[in-house]
Amino acid sequence: MEDPAPLGKRKLDTSVDALVEEFEEFWKPEMGEYSRKLVEFCCSKALISMCCNIEELINNESFNRFTFEMMRAWERPSYEDEESYTESVAKEKEDKRAPVEVDDEPGIGEDTFMWLGTQVPLVCDLVNGRFTFDTLTVSTGYRLYFPACDKCLKEIDKLTLTNCALYFEATGVLSFEDTIKLDLSKNIEHSVKPAAIGPWGAPLFDKAIVSESAELQEPVVLEFPEVASSTRRDHWLALIKEVMLLHQFLSKYNAKSPTQAWEMHSRTILGVIRLHAAREMMRICPLDPKSFLIFVLYNELPKGDYVLEELAESLKKADSGKPCGVSSILRCMNISQPDVLSTEVHEGVGEGISVSGQVENLSSLESAVEQVREEAKEIEVAKATAEGLKEEGISDSILVLMELLKPLKNVVPWFQEILTWQRPATAVVVIATSLVVIYKEWVGKALAVFFLWVVAKIIRARKEGIGNKCDKIVVCTASDQSAMETIISAQHGLQTARDMVQLANISILKIWSILLGKSPKHTNTVIVALTGVAIILFVVPIKYILMAVVLCCFTMNSKLGRHMANDKGNRRLKEWWEWLKSWTRLPRPIHNSSR
Repeated sequence: MEDPAPLGKRKLDTSVDALVEEFEEFWKPEMGEYSRKLVEFCCSKALISMCCNIEELINNESFNRFTFEMMRAWERPSYEDEESYTESVAKEKEDKRAPVEVDDEPGIGEDTFMWLGTQVPLVCDLVNGRFTFDTLTVSTGYRLYFPACDKCLKEIDKLTLTNCALYFEATGVLSFEDTIKLDLSKNIEHSVKPAAIGPWGAPLFDKAIVSESAELQEPVVLEFPEVASSTRRDHWLALIKEVMLLHQFLSKYNAKSPTQAWEMHSRTILGVIRLHAAREMMRICPLDPKSFLIFVLYNELPKGDYVLEELAESLKKADSGKPCGVSSILRCMNISQPDVLSTEVHEGVGEGISVSGQVENLSSLESAVEQVREEAKEIEVAKATAEGLKEEGISDSILVLMELLKPLKNVVPWFQEILTWQRPATAVVVIATSLVVIYKEWVGKALAVFFLWVVAKIIRARKEGIGNKCDKIVVCTASDQSAMETIISAQHGLQTARDMVQLANISILKIWSILLGKSPKHTNTVIVALTGVAIILFVVPIKYILMAVVLCCFTMNSKLGRHMANDKGNRRLKEWWEWLKSWTRLPRPIHNSSR
């Protein structure tokens, strides 16, 4: 491995002794890691001198090799680190666990990739860089090698996306229809979602996007023809959502400063550029777009809003004029920006460089990202189980549930109309009647006893180990219908009841797993919650509680309630529910052939 000091010498035109002497003016023995701090110091000075000309350097393999050698030097700054790494690789090869290295050249790890991202945000963003690294290296044992790094950097210089609006045209043989403009920056109710299309309106191919907003008289359907899959549609759907969520983020956190707004625009644009580069690099293996897009990623991850809050705080301290900042990199790549944001790059190479090479303190943001990442790994296990449940036994489930849900067929829509104030007069009558009935009824003690009875059953089930003994539920679906009649009946109800059946089955199994103690963490939460509710019901008259509940249910669906709504509590509850690990299989019905 090349010594780190000559790397700095080559680009800074200075001697090794001068670099070491300048470094030791700041370094103190109690800081530790002398070798790594020296590498960081030298690399930071070299990168600052190169960022101003980064567009020309990207297509030069020497720059790509230079930055890759920086990462290797940072990962193994001393001879002891190099020897330790060599021994570990040799042991893994003996055990046949190490991926095949390209030309026997060592790769770099996740922490090293993230370090370079803090120095040059062209390669990754601090907020989602670890997710990006996982996607790029999943096929190489989570080690990044130079050929992949080199190709990705070269592809970065070729692609970008507007950050305000999208234009779509319907092409024809002889003429073009009018262009459709979808403005993604306005603060209006605008939604995009996947859709299926096909000939004569038959939803056969899941390859379209439906856009709905207050400005459109009717939904706009955008088709993305593709032979094998819907990856192209999913790619553009993610990009559209990213731009929409970017503007919602700026509006929510009041990023009124043009500098702060453009800093976030720049980070989003670079995320899109990285995504396009990765797609070109990994054409054979489709990748998940959200790993490269900040807002799409954290809009879906549990507690992702915490990361966005920390990101908004860090944005206030962002310096758009630093030579290796995202705004400066885009400016060097000739990507346009508002005239009011044209700031001069700081003069003087190396001014303000700390010993660690870090430009700003981002510890709280990094902590939030790491917490979300760890929790995302756990919730993926539960989601994978739920996805498996959705694919099993759907026809048999419909046969069972469709008959059970018949009495609710007309009742549910009526209640929905009342709760959503589609019938204002009826809603007022229902509220008044409910409040009068609740005020005169005394059912609090009965409900409290019921909750405590449920708690006792849960504790008993845990002590007796019923959850471990009961691995499956057997359902009998004896029927007088013939086999053909059963198939036709199931197919008839499949389209209208599929989502409801899947949700009901998974929800019931999750509740059973709580009651039988198969998920101890969630069972403890339910025990504490039900006990607390029981105590409150013993102390507070139930009529006041139920009256408040009724008023809340009707108010939250009114215009006033939607205006004052705070979705953070709902998001926490949804994440808790998604986190719950359900049983691995749906109950399989036993068919009785007797007539």
